[in-house]
Amino acid sequence: MVSRTGNGGTADDGSTRRRLMDAAIELFRNHSVAATSLQMISDELGFTKSAIYHHFRTRDELLGAIIEPIIDRVAALTEDAATHRTPRARADRMLAGYARLAVANRHLFPVFSGDPAVVDFLRGRPEWAAVVQRQFDLLAGADPGPGGQVRAAIVMAGVAGAVGLSFDGLDDDALLEELIADGRRTLGLRAARPRT
Repeated sequence: MVSRTGNGGTADDGSTRRRLMDAAIELFRNHSVAATSLQMISDELGFTKSAIYHHFRTRDELLGAIIEPIIDRVAALTEDAATHRTPRARADRMLAGYARLAVANRHLFPVFSGDPAVVDFLRGRPEWAAVVQRQFDLLAGADPGPGGQVRAAIVMAGVAGAVGLSFDGLDDDALLEELIADGRRTLGLRAARPRT
């Protein structure tokens, strides 16, 4: 028996919502966001379409629920990075935080990096697009000008793409170290000095 919660939902609404989001991520990975319908998601889980509509009325609403926690985390990372004194220190802090976030969400980052539907989705949410732009600006700030902007774009796309691949002999910790080291080289930053 499913118990009712005080907000009119059921106790298992959270787990059903999570299952819907997980199935959507897998279908987005295999088919792209634009090619994935709510019907495909309901078919994947054996749900009726009305069961999905109880949680998400549109694919964009579902996409937003998946992306929002990442955007919130990137916003926190940009705020933290902005507290550092120099543009290079801010870029380094942003790089390290972004790489950690990507490694912690390896199943999700490659799905959304470069998907045109996600780019369009973010354009429709100026406050979220501003967070991504702030991240880009912090990374590009290490070397102001077009060259720094290109390198920042390479780092953002490279980190997001790399976490979706399997590498022989690299666990998550080793991958994180590589991403930060390679990102620093790309941005022209010095390696962090070991603490003594």
